[in-house]
Amino acid sequence: MTDLKFESLCIHGGQETCAVTGAVMPAIYTSSTYAQESPGVHRGYEYSRSHNLTRYSFERALASLEGTGLDATVDASHGGFAFSSGLAAAGTALELLDHGGLLVAGDDLYGGTNRLFSRVRERSQGLRVRYVDTTDPANVEAALAERGDATAMVWIETPTNPTLKVSDIAAISEVAHRHGALVVVDNTFATPALQRPLEHGADIVLHSITKYLGGHSDVVGGALVAKDPDLVSRIRFLQNSVGSVLGPFDAYLGLRGVKTLALRMQRHCESAMTIARWLESHPKVERVTYPGLPSHPQHEVAARQMRFAGEAVGGGMITMFLKGGLDESRRMLETVHMFTLAESLGGVESLIEHPAIMTHASVPPAQREMLGISDGLVRLSVGVEHVDDLIADLERGLAAV
Repeated sequence: MTDLKFESLCIHGGQETCAVTGAVMPAIYTSSTYAQESPGVHRGYEYSRSHNLTRYSFERALASLEGTGLDATVDASHGGFAFSSGLAAAGTALELLDHGGLLVAGDDLYGGTNRLFSRVRERSQGLRVRYVDTTDPANVEAALAERGDATAMVWIETPTNPTLKVSDIAAISEVAHRHGALVVVDNTFATPALQRPLEHGADIVLHSITKYLGGHSDVVGGALVAKDPDLVSRIRFLQNSVGSVLGPFDAYLGLRGVKTLALRMQRHCESAMTIARWLESHPKVERVTYPGLPSHPQHEVAARQMRFAGEAVGGGMITMFLKGGLDESRRMLETVHMFTLAESLGGVESLIEHPAIMTHASVPPAQREMLGISDGLVRLSVGVEHVDDLIADLERGLAAV
């Protein structure tokens, strides 16, 4: 069903009704093991870490949404892989690099990803991590010059967390492949509804299922998606060997979430654009960063790369810089109530947070300052409530600044 429109793929991609009962949603298979007819003779399922029908159903859906083009009915080759968290997915992807490999990463990453790279894998895996501004592919090229004979990987978020910088996936992929490096794109903010990195040349797509894919702030998970058969086989081996797989209940919740992904993302984008325009004209806001605004530094790249139903969109995340600093930010964050003060993002409810204190507190202060993650920076995850109510809530919060 790869020829379906995206909205239909959200419902039907990689799915089929149960051959036994006709159930339209997959069952939650909790069994940890499966009976064998004879030693080594089974029905394709041995042990639930390696094979789980509920997880497979969700993984097939992810592969379909990201456009792997692989046979979604063959469990070992559909190209989607679900993990216990976004960081578990990231950690498994890093296993594709040999000890001492070169990892060229965007300088503006989710704080947990930065921590995994710099405080865990540099020590345990001997990775040579080089942080660069990936909005300029020449920076990636310069960093890859250090590769030598080592394995190499380029890791980008686009848009980034939390400053919403946008990188040209096709241009970076061309540079990376010329140097024999794999390209991983964290597509959490855009989701396959707005951006499909594999179509722009990326090798692997990463998601925090916890965010927009789940969409209801009730599941933690991560995913990797690839389409090259050899790479798919390597990731399948690593998923089973490392073992940080998504459980069947969480896989079911993830699959439930993607059914409404297209509908939710359309609303997120529409409301975020309205709010971003409103904030841009507010006297207490110094500036707004939103890929859908012409004022965004990489607006042209975003308009080409992030699209929904043929139209350029900016996503559901907004970063704003308040006039003032920590005291002003704190007063605003303590005053709003429809925007819930909480970490994470991508749920149906609107969230607001202060990255320097919350999600990016583990990033060294000097690096935060260099990236512009200031005390006046506030990040919004725009939910699906009525946009007028959200604006009224922000007006109330800004009045306290």
